[in-house]
Amino acid sequence: MLDIDTQVLQQAAQWQRDGIPAWLVTVARTWGSSPRPPGALMALNGRGEVAGSVSGGCIEDDLVARARAGVAATARPEVLRYGVHADQARQFGLPCGGTLELVMETIGPASQLPALLEHCRRRDCIERELDLASGAVSLRPGPADGLPRLTADTLTSHFGPSVRLIVIGAGDTSGYLCQIALTLGFEVIVCDPRDTPSPAWPMPGAVRSREMPDDLILRLRPDRRTAIIALSHDPKLDDLALIDALPSQAFYVGAIGSRRNSETRRARLREHFDLADADLRRLRGPAGVYIGSKTPTEIALSIMAEIVAAKNGVARDALETVAAGKARDPAKEDRAREGPAGLDSTPIDPPHPARACPV
Repeated sequence: MLDIDTQVLQQAAQWQRDGIPAWLVTVARTWGSSPRPPGALMALNGRGEVAGSVSGGCIEDDLVARARAGVAATARPEVLRYGVHADQARQFGLPCGGTLELVMETIGPASQLPALLEHCRRRDCIERELDLASGAVSLRPGPADGLPRLTADTLTSHFGPSVRLIVIGAGDTSGYLCQIALTLGFEVIVCDPRDTPSPAWPMPGAVRSREMPDDLILRLRPDRRTAIIALSHDPKLDDLALIDALPSQAFYVGAIGSRRNSETRRARLREHFDLADADLRRLRGPAGVYIGSKTPTEIALSIMAEIVAAKNGVARDALETVAAGKARDPAKEDRAREGPAGLDSTPIDPPHPARACPV
C-alpha cells in the first residue's frame, strides 16, 4: 500500500490525464490542535470526489462546495483559513483553539505532478515551490523532511521517498509485521533466500527477494527513510544483513532475540566483523517496545511501534524497550521471542570470512 500523500498525488495526476477539473489542497500552517499536520495533502475534482483529507470531514465538504460552485476555477491558487473564530471552529469541527491555513491550487500542466511522482519513485528528496500569483511550480532538490513555508508569494513543500521497511526472514512474525507496515503506508521488501514455505507468504503488496541479505542491503543502499529488521531466527542471515545495515543511513536497525542472544550477537559482530561500538549502539535488540508480547502478532505490533516511534523522532529512552521490560519483570521468559529452541543461541563462524569489515 502506498503512503497517503503518494496516493493523493497519483489520483490527482490521473484526474488530470482524464481531463477532469481538479484541485490540490495543501495544509500550509496550523495553530493549536489540528486534525492534520502541515504538509498534508488532499485532492478533489468537480464531481465531488476526494482523495486524502485536511480535517475530519467538514472542511472537505466546504472545499467540495467551493469547487462545485466554481469558486476555485481560477488558475491562481487561493490561501484559505479555517477556525479563526470559535463559531467557525465549531462549524468545521476543528478542535478547541485550532486554526488551519490551506492553499488550494488548480491542477494543470504547470503543476508538474508527473515529474514530482517520478522523483518520488526514484526516492529523490524534492522541494516543490508554488507561485501563488501564477500557479506555476518549480521542482528542485531539497531536504528529506521539512515543514511547508508559506509567504506572500510562494508555498514551498517538501517531498521525500516513501518510508521503506526491509524485513529479513519470511516467517509468521514477519508476515504480521508486513501487514501492519503496509497498512501504515510503508514500502515493504522481504528478503529470505530459503525455500522453507510459510503460510504468511506470498503477501500482496510486499516485494519478496531471494537475494542474500548482504547483497540486498548493498544494492538498496538504505537511506534515512529506511528501516531494517532481522527476523529470520538464523544468525547467518541476520548477521549478513546487520553488518551492512548498521553503518548505513537507515533510521532504524533491529533484530529479534532474547537479551542473552542480543548480547551474543553484538559480541559476534564486534569480533568477526569489526563493527564499531557506535554502529553497534544503533542496533535495537531485542527489537520492540515492551508490551508483554507472546504471540507472533503481538511481537510484530511491539516491533512496529518501535519503528514508527523512531520514524517520528521519539527518543529511545522515552520508550520502555523489551530488554528493560524483561529486566524489570524477570518472571516473563524470553522464549516467546526465541523461535525454535537453541536456534539463535550459539556463536557461529562468520558467514563471509573474507569480509572481515563491512563494505
